[in-house]
Amino acid sequence: MRCGRSDTGSISGVRALAIAASDSKTIVAGAIDGVFRSQDGGKNWDKISQAAQGEIESIAIDPKDANVIYAGTWHLAWKTGDGGANWEHIKQGMIEDSDVFSVIVDSDNPSIVFASACSGIYRSENAGELFKKIQGIPFTARRTRILKQDPVNPQIVYAGTTEGLWRTTDLGKTWKQVTGPEVVVNDVMVDPRNSSRVLLATDRGGVLASDNAAQTFSPSNHGYTHRYVTSILAGKNDPNTILVGVVNDREWGGVFASKDGGKSWSQKSAGLSGKDVFTLKETSKGDFVAGTSHGIYLLAANGTQWQPINSIITEKVSSRVVKKGTKKTTVVTKTAIKSVLDARVNEIEITSKRWVAATTAGLFISTNDGKSWSGGPVLGKQEFSSVQAQGELIAAASTTNILLSSDGGSTWKPFSLASYVTSIRGVTLTPEAEILVASHEGAFSSSDSGATWQHLSNGIPDKNISSITYDTTQKRLLATSTETGVVFTSDNGGRKWHRGPDAGYPLRRISVVHGRFMAATPFDGVIVQPENEPQSAAAGAGMSN
Repeated sequence: MRCGRSDTGSISGVRALAIAASDSKTIVAGAIDGVFRSQDGGKNWDKISQAAQGEIESIAIDPKDANVIYAGTWHLAWKTGDGGANWEHIKQGMIEDSDVFSVIVDSDNPSIVFASACSGIYRSENAGELFKKIQGIPFTARRTRILKQDPVNPQIVYAGTTEGLWRTTDLGKTWKQVTGPEVVVNDVMVDPRNSSRVLLATDRGGVLASDNAAQTFSPSNHGYTHRYVTSILAGKNDPNTILVGVVNDREWGGVFASKDGGKSWSQKSAGLSGKDVFTLKETSKGDFVAGTSHGIYLLAANGTQWQPINSIITEKVSSRVVKKGTKKTTVVTKTAIKSVLDARVNEIEITSKRWVAATTAGLFISTNDGKSWSGGPVLGKQEFSSVQAQGELIAAASTTNILLSSDGGSTWKPFSLASYVTSIRGVTLTPEAEILVASHEGAFSSSDSGATWQHLSNGIPDKNISSITYDTTQKRLLATSTETGVVFTSDNGGRKWHRGPDAGYPLRRISVVHGRFMAATPFDGVIVQPENEPQSAAAGAGMSN
């Protein structure tokens, strides 16, 4: 993008764009280094702002005079009436430290100007000379990120806040909240062809759409994949059933389920109350278990509501000496102390004998299918990121250490990897009892119960390994990295790795579903290998949305 004055400058860090209603070739851009204007449809640009204005957050143009421009900054707002030759700081009536996120000018009467800021919404009736704070929106919802006016009915204005969408039908005199407070609104679009069609860009719910002028909204995310997926679970009894866990989406996240192999999805989060989901497992009975940001939940095979299974029972043993005549007897008393598991649960391992949970409050074990748990910190370690089990052998990972138990969790021994390992992301056990570790510093393995460790580098990246899993169908290891979309495979316990298909996305973890790879990405949801890919997962070593 060329700067018209020098042909060598450029606009960087553009935060806002506006097209003049009176002249479609006039475009104004707000950037981190000022205000730029193009009068030839964007071919050339001139910087028209002053250095004192600072970083620009929002732009508005008078609908009847393209030379009148408003610029919202990180410190109040500015206005020019002559195309940028002169600017005035318009701040009368605003709280002094207000960041101006959005500015709109009334399409019927340009003297009416709205500005939204961290301190609320302001309205001016004299083209910005004096602002008055609008009442009617609670203080908690006053961080207003966007204002949009209905192009057909100028009396209607929408305010997108950090606590829902608000709507006025009398140009700001009264306001009504039209979504729940859990919706964080980043942008609003009102369809100029049909102003009853309103779209919201939200923090956690993706795109929400309304066809009745914001009376009701529904998700509009088909093909929109930008979710943080933490876990993928393919059903044991029904190969077409797939569940994924999602974080950072509150009421719009939790668990999503597919009954057709991933072609379509529906939310299955009733009972989770907006909790993040970090791990999913299926029991032998067909029930599903979720490790969340606050405890463990179970969904019965044919159930519709997740139920908490967070009862911790700690046995306290006390003894006292009782004297009977000349004899003294020691009486031992066992007391069951009950508490609730409310920690973040990073991984759950389910075996025929026990369930084991790796949490930020320690390791917890259940021998009655989750009805009750016992445990806590182990060997001074409290935060555990991963746990795996093979028979009586259990391997658990803290941030920098691996803990092993050969007796089902009764006793533990700590093992350290290389001294430079700072972030362990997961631990895996093979049927041959080989231990593999995925970490920020690469992949490690031990074939002697943790006595010695080898840094794996033969065909696999030496850092940023996000997961290592054991593929029971092909009896091999699969590894992923946040630095590449390649799936790495090994059929000899990790001593040598081969490059498999390239997904085209960084990968967090990998699964094999119906003979195809299915992967969780950091920010782009779930991706699945095309059916006609030459190197299929079933054959032993690409992938698309």
